[in-house]
Amino acid sequence: MSHHPTDVIDHLVGTQTGSPLDQVRQHRQQARINAQQSYLALFAPATPGRFSLADRFALAAFVAGLHRQPAIADFYAAGLAGQQPATAVAPAISQAVTQGLTEGPYGEFPAGPLSSEDQDGLVYTVADELRTTLGKPLAAAFDHAHMLVFHPRDARPAHLQALLDAGWSTTEIVTLSQLVAFLAFQIRVVVGLRALAASPAPASSNTTEANA
Repeated sequence: MSHHPTDVIDHLVGTQTGSPLDQVRQHRQQARINAQQSYLALFAPATPGRFSLADRFALAAFVAGLHRQPAIADFYAAGLAGQQPATAVAPAISQAVTQGLTEGPYGEFPAGPLSSEDQDGLVYTVADELRTTLGKPLAAAFDHAHMLVFHPRDARPAHLQALLDAGWSTTEIVTLSQLVAFLAFQIRVVVGLRALAASPAPASSNTTEANA
């Protein structure tokens, strides 16, 4: 199987050509194209630079695991396997997901009427034994991704500094953050389309993708 399907969202959903769900997506063809182009820009760039394809797929597998989407996590884990990482990396990612699972979102609002909704929660850092396997840069990326997923209100300059200290450049940090944001979008679309496909109601063009 090529790891760059013609339409990765259709691949993850299991959309069949000509199906009602395919017809629904055709109503938002530009959104469909843009989603695929975003995937290719992040996971099949012409020049990935120091943010290697292996690290991109590893981070995506971790983020999908945090979202409790095993099929999507498996897709990105397969992409990672295609990059021939060290054998200990895939188990380390699975263990990191297990250790990082929580609910959220957590965080603090600026002092004011929304402060009543402040909620404390797990602040995750990769365990030392996994940090050795993953390497300092990727482990720092996992820490940051977990913050973005579960503590979006709590991101501070110190968190970006931790990435810089781990060897990430400012451009790479932007790409890293874009990757995490794209995964959040992609997962919402896939889950929404799966729910639509499973619904007995007639398909409607008012899809999750159109509103994401």
